[in-house]
Parts: sequence; structure tokens; C-alpha cells
Amino acid sequence: MRGLLFIFACLLLFDSLLFAQEKKVLVIGVDGTINPASSDYIESGINRAKDIEAACLIIELNTPGGLLKSTREIVKNILLSPVPVVVYVYPSGSQAASAGVFITLAGHIAAMAPGTNIGAAHPVTLQGQQDSVMMEKATNDAAAFIRTISEKRNRNVKWAEEAVRHSLSITETEALKNNIIDLIAPDLRNLLKSIDGKEIELPQGKIELQTENALTEFFDMTIKQKILNVISDPNIAYILFMLGIYGLLFELYNPGSIFPGVIGVISLILAFYSLNTLPVNYAGLALIIFGIILFILEVKIVSHGLLSIGGTISLILGSIMLIDVESALEAASISWEVIILITGLTLLFFLFAIGLGIRAQKRKPATGAEGLIGEEGVTISRLDPEGQVKVHGEIWQAESSGEIIEKGEKIIVAGVSHFVLKVKTKNK
Repeated sequence: MRGLLFIFACLLLFDSLLFAQEKKVLVIGVDGTINPASSDYIESGINRAKDIEAACLIIELNTPGGLLKSTREIVKNILLSPVPVVVYVYPSGSQAASAGVFITLAGHIAAMAPGTNIGAAHPVTLQGQQDSVMMEKATNDAAAFIRTISEKRNRNVKWAEEAVRHSLSITETEALKNNIIDLIAPDLRNLLKSIDGKEIELPQGKIELQTENALTEFFDMTIKQKILNVISDPNIAYILFMLGIYGLLFELYNPGSIFPGVIGVISLILAFYSLNTLPVNYAGLALIIFGIILFILEVKIVSHGLLSIGGTISLILGSIMLIDVESALEAASISWEVIILITGLTLLFFLFAIGLGIRAQKRKPATGAEGLIGEEGVTISRLDPEGQVKVHGEIWQAESSGEIIEKGEKIIVAGVSHFVLKVKTKNK
């Protein structure tokens, strides 16, 4: 009997070890700004972790910040997650700045790798200073938001609020000492060993993590999420928008080019899709369009450069105003380098490329019947008033303006009608 009990206990132990070996941990990586793509990616990761019954979801985080709306979506999904979420600022040299602070504090477990930092969450605008009233409102809103998260996770509420109000930034060791994070781990395997056995409170109740022997599964962004992640960058959206305008205008002024028109339409569609995910200021968009119109008028109207100056100013102001963040907490802006580069290229584009196209359209035809007007020739028969002439080595039916022109006389083509040249003698 004792032998049977011993065998049964061994089988139970083997089953438990096998179960532990089969446990999985899902790992996703957020490296870059927080935007709708990263928000959708984290939500997909949580759903995937739930479907495979993962022990936990690990978010490897490295971000300078991002959009407030996307940050709120991510925090909401983490707080309501049916699986434990571990936010891991990794690898060394990474940061959890601005929006990254909120996401890190929202994790059931917050961890950092050596040589990383967290903080600088103060609402600092990159596209011009907000007035004091709006700045205070934005700061108070961000402070309340981060207090709520910190209280929920029993973290250092005072430091979290100070990070928002006074742009505090600290290292991983300081963060551990001040109860901002739970642990420091040099790598993923060490992290899984350190969090094994920890008790996590989920919406459905408390569970104990079993991660030490868990298998790791890496979950990448979909192609759609990768594309959205790239074009959600305000600089990329801005470049796509301007490239789309260039392409369409080049196609309109040079019908039949096809390629510029196709590229223009694709770029505009991607730009509008991207701008739809960003906080766009329509006054800035209107100024950009107005600037383009001024450049077009400069090509057609002699303004001695005044329209170009107005277009340049309008384009720069519109570019600065284009991204209108709800709060300066959001790290979303168009860099000055890109604005200056695009403005300069636009000025050159309209003054030279499109200008040359319009001037070519206005130029007198150089080929065909219309190209003969003003050209010299010689009569090969008597014109009385009709006959034949030779122009550019070609024989044409010709008609004089009433006078008789003898054979061999030099003539000038005055017009063309139904492939009959209207000519006059050269000395008239």
C-alpha cells in the first residue's frame, strides 16, 4: 500500500513539474513613441496572453513618451488585464520617459534593467508654450492620472506626482529604493526567476506567478501595426502629406506622367490615415494649403518674390501648428529640421520644377504645323494666290495674302489653316 502511495505521489510530482515546464510567458517589445499602433499592439498582446493561458505578459519598454490618448488606452487595458502584466524597462540604456512612466507604474510588476532611467513626465510642449492656465490644467490632469495609477499599484504616489509637476528623472537603483519599481533584473531569464511565486491581484482574484521554468513566446506586431507605427510619427505624416501634394501638382502640370500622380495619391492616403491618428490642428493644415496656393500663384503671377515670402511664412507657421496636442505631456511634434528642409524643398519645387513646366506649356510650338509660324521658306511655284512652298525641306500648299509671289522668292509663314500655310514675302 505504501508503495502505491509513493508511486502516486511521484506521478503527481511529475505532472506538476511537467505542467510548470509547459507554462508560457508572452513577451512583446515596445521600442519608440507611444501611439495608436503601440496601444493596439499591447491590447493584442494581452488578448494573446489570455488565449494561450500565459503565466504573464512581459512588456519590454523603451520610450521617450507619446500620445496621451494612446497612453490612457494602454493603462486602461493593463489595469483590466485578465493576465498579470510585467512592464520591464529593457535593455540597458533604455528609458521610460513621459508616457512611459504611466505605463510602467500601471504594470502589476514594474522592473528595470541596469543602466536605465524613468521619469521626466512633466508636460513640456515641443510646439510652442501653452498659456499658464492651460499648462496648469494639463499638469493637474496628468498629476491626478498618475496618482490614480500609483495608488492602485501601491507605489510611491508622492514621487509619481513630483515626476509630473517637476520633471523628475531617476535611475533604476533610485527607483527601487523609492518604491517606484519592484525589482532590477539584468535580463529576461533573471526577471522570470525573480518574479516566480509572487502573488498578483487580478480583476477575477489573486493568482501566484509560476514563471521560473516557463517557456517564453515572443509576439511581434502585425504588418498593419508596423506600418501604422511608422506613419504615426508626426514627421513621417508631414513628409507624406507634402510628398502627396507635390506628386498631384506635378501630374496636373504634366499630364500623362502617371508615376508622380500614383505616388502622390498613395502618399496622401497614408498621410490622411496617419493624421487621423494624430491630434491635428486644422488651422495649421489650412495655413500649409494656403502656403502651397501662394507658391502656385508666384509661378503664374509676377510678384517680385512677395508671394514666395508669404508662402514660406505660411508654410512654416502651418507646420509648427499642425500637431496640436491635448496636453504638453504628449511627445508628438514635427522637428524643426524637417520643417526647414520641407519648406526649402517646396520653395525650390515651385520656383523651378513647376515653373519650368508652366513655361514649357507657354512656349511656342517647335514641331508640327503650328511650329512653322514665323519660319522662313522659299516658293517652288508661283503663288497667285495659291501655290507651293518649301519650308524646312518640306513641301507645303501655301496661299498668299492676296499679292502675287513669284517662284524662288523667300517667304515667311504667317499662319496655318487646314494644313495650308498662310505666307507673305520676307520683306513685308
